[in-house]
Amino acid sequence: MHSVLEDACRRAVRYLRGLDARSVQADPAAVAALSRLEEDLPSESTPAEQVLALLDEVVSPATMGSAGPRFFGFVIGGSLPAALAANWLANSWDQNATFAGPMPGVARVEQVALRWLTELFGLPAGTAAGFVTGGTVANFTALAAARHSVLKQVGWNVEADGLFGAPPIQVIIGEEAHPTLIKSLGMLGLGRNRLTRVPVDGQGRMRADGLPQISGPAIVCLQAGNVNTGAFDPLAALCTRAKQAGAWVHVDGAFGLWARAVPALAPLATGLELADSWATDAHKWLNVPFDSGIAFVRDAEVLRAAMAITAEYLPSEGSSRNPCDYTPELSRRARGVEVWTALRTLGRAGLVEMIERNCRQARRFAECLSQAGFPVLNEVVLNQVLVKFGDAARTRAVIDAIQRDGTCWCGITVWQGHPAMRISVSSWATTDADVERSVAAIIRCAG
Repeated sequence: MHSVLEDACRRAVRYLRGLDARSVQADPAAVAALSRLEEDLPSESTPAEQVLALLDEVVSPATMGSAGPRFFGFVIGGSLPAALAANWLANSWDQNATFAGPMPGVARVEQVALRWLTELFGLPAGTAAGFVTGGTVANFTALAAARHSVLKQVGWNVEADGLFGAPPIQVIIGEEAHPTLIKSLGMLGLGRNRLTRVPVDGQGRMRADGLPQISGPAIVCLQAGNVNTGAFDPLAALCTRAKQAGAWVHVDGAFGLWARAVPALAPLATGLELADSWATDAHKWLNVPFDSGIAFVRDAEVLRAAMAITAEYLPSEGSSRNPCDYTPELSRRARGVEVWTALRTLGRAGLVEMIERNCRQARRFAECLSQAGFPVLNEVVLNQVLVKFGDAARTRAVIDAIQRDGTCWCGITVWQGHPAMRISVSSWATTDADVERSVAAIIRCAG
């Protein structure tokens, strides 16, 4: 056991140390070599050391360098060393983070981490939360609580009686709502095609004057941090109007919610605390390993009502907070350990510095590329930058060239009908020198 774990550690460290020198995009030859994995299931056992060596030799070169300092795609941060180490340690514990009684250590760590997050984001006292896989399930969990609440208000128990014959729920989203939010609504049986979509402005913010009349059971879904521009819906105005009409307000803050922890950025999210539920992703701007979504709900009993289960063989602890009462999963890993470790390591000051640095670096990208003659399409209010390099065909060609060059990796998006390159600066490891090196590569490729 010791030898194979020590071997894995050596290989992991070697991989991480090599990220700065390798192409960010996976090596095409290594991708082709993945065919070596296409074999029949062996009839006999193989020593673990040999299997690990094969995995490292074949798969490591075929990975995207998303853990490195010049990956600017998908709003993904790398893993802080302390958070990665905590992930290894927690997986060694092999705890099922379900019940506080049998698994007291990880349950307490997660409970403390959730309290810290609630305080960081300035959410109401008493807010309940749970660790889930990512942004999609965080939205799903919070919206399940919303579904329970708005139907209960009209006398319908959706957990017991389902949606057959239930009063219809009016669901309102912005035209620029993230696809994972729409997927979550579909999984909850609220439909993807029957949503009411509100127009947005040139930055993707929901227009307050476009909010329709709200009647009956209703859920209004807002956005803190547009995935393309980083813009925030006018949360205070929209929350106030929706709440006056009796609607539940949910905020998708996959990465934008972290702005609440930074005094200079917090005004972007003014009014966020007025909502009823929130979703975020710690693997984005807290830089912990996948997967690490978090769902928050103002009313703890509503979240419990939507998520809790019981069975004769499951332990019941009376006053203890059982994590499974707040998440869809019964069996899951203790992903909150990494969140606690990242927060404990960074502290409030370190978290603020990391986020502010990424935002400053995003502004530097925008400044340099604009000066080079490439239009920046968004107001850079957070960590997102949208750039065009000419018409659609040329923009696509330049992005392809940048990705093949390998100095950095930026993704393609379509912003209000126009193909564009999206730069998302989210990693703890990105230095100012990485930004300058990446800018030079982008300009070279565009030329």
